[in-house]
Amino acid sequence: MCLIILSYKVHDRYPLILAANRDEFYERPSAPVSLWDDAVGVIAGKDLQRGGTWLGIKKTGSLAMLTNYREPTPLGRNAPSRGWLVRDFLMGDDDPESYIETITAKKDQYKGFSMIIGDMNHLFYFSNRGEMCKLSPGLYGLSNRLLDTPWPKTERGKKAMESLLTSKDDPLPEEIFEILKDRSKPDDSELTDTGVGLEWERILSSIFITSPIYGTRSSSVIMIDRKNHCMFIERVFNAHPEPWVEAKFDFRLHDN
Repeated sequence: MCLIILSYKVHDRYPLILAANRDEFYERPSAPVSLWDDAVGVIAGKDLQRGGTWLGIKKTGSLAMLTNYREPTPLGRNAPSRGWLVRDFLMGDDDPESYIETITAKKDQYKGFSMIIGDMNHLFYFSNRGEMCKLSPGLYGLSNRLLDTPWPKTERGKKAMESLLTSKDDPLPEEIFEILKDRSKPDDSELTDTGVGLEWERILSSIFITSPIYGTRSSSVIMIDRKNHCMFIERVFNAHPEPWVEAKFDFRLHDN
């Protein structure tokens, strides 16, 4: 994914609200979010090219999400897929801290990434271009850098989410999807310089990205209320101006 806005233990009714856009080249094959056949209770999309995923949750409440770290000199094509990091956590039984310890030992094998993993009680952030930290209650933004790096799109998304959550006791998924649809771009003076050139910095600067070959492939909303009811909705665009596939899962989190 390329943008995550996360409200964690902020809203009275929904301790966890996640809004996320996955940006990718249109030609890369992927499957919409589904209940996986080869992993008990895992609900996630799937990268059909390398078998990983970018965002998922287990019916037990474990969840994981990952963004790429944008840098001009990544590793070669033979580096392991970053999507395996999310997949392996969801398919395994490790607690978040133990899992992060495991991947820390091999972090240099991967191209740059940031990830958030855990459950409703314990969420952790880790990047192989930064450090690990346990998340306190708060509103977080993550794009293709480190947690809460103040890129314009990240700050815009956080501000919109904060406005929605402070004005609504019962925010609707549709209102969160509206945040993820924002195609506005900042002025050039506000753009970051990540080594991809001005034209691509402009393209990548909006919350919802469009271009002839690359863009926002899907938008996802996860909402978990205080009674452990979870709603997971994904809308798939794949270069279409409007979503052409929608998947929705409603379930109650439960112990193993």
